[in-house]
Amino acid sequence: MRRPAGALMGRVLRKLASLYEIDRFREQNGRDPFRILVSCIISLRTKDEVTYPATERLFQRADTPEKMARLRHPTIARLIYPAGFYRRKAEQIKAIGKILVERWEGRTPDTIDELLELPGVGRKTANLVVTLGFDKPGICVDIHVHRITNRLGWLQTSHPDQTEQVLREILPRRYWIPINETLVRHGQQICKPISPICSECPVERDCPRVDVTVSR
Repeated sequence: MRRPAGALMGRVLRKLASLYEIDRFREQNGRDPFRILVSCIISLRTKDEVTYPATERLFQRADTPEKMARLRHPTIARLIYPAGFYRRKAEQIKAIGKILVERWEGRTPDTIDELLELPGVGRKTANLVVTLGFDKPGICVDIHVHRITNRLGWLQTSHPDQTEQVLREILPRRYWIPINETLVRHGQQICKPISPICSECPVERDCPRVDVTVSR
């Protein structure tokens, strides 16, 4: 497969970034790695309009790993409800608080490998923490980034982890952090999983619509 030019990828991402509110997660959670970590866990399978108020309620009660570890599971679950899988997430969040206190002196790890050892943390969450919380290089790939980069013909992968590795090789580093929020917003509004709204896509001319059989 022929690799796309960095200039093409940059043009597409700049165009999309100019149209969407791509700094919302950082604006809502600041630069505290622990809050970014917990908020990302809450956000999985959960809409933004639920995630952000839930995170705020929880952090009004417990804004450090020490305080979080002292909360009871039912209390955390009640505070983050109606986030998807809120009971399981409550257990994970409490466990993370306890682990950070016992093993990390209350600090949040700053490497992907160390973060992946925490309950409920996958590569998407780990990359988000190291990029937004520690300003380290990383590419946060979720289902939107995976789907859209394949649809754009930039790569040909079958799993988000593979997409991350290929993007690390081909994507100019200046776009590593903003690509996630940019393509998440685009995926939510235009480039939907089923029947994307190609007629309204601002980068339609640069998109070969790989594997798109039905569009609007």
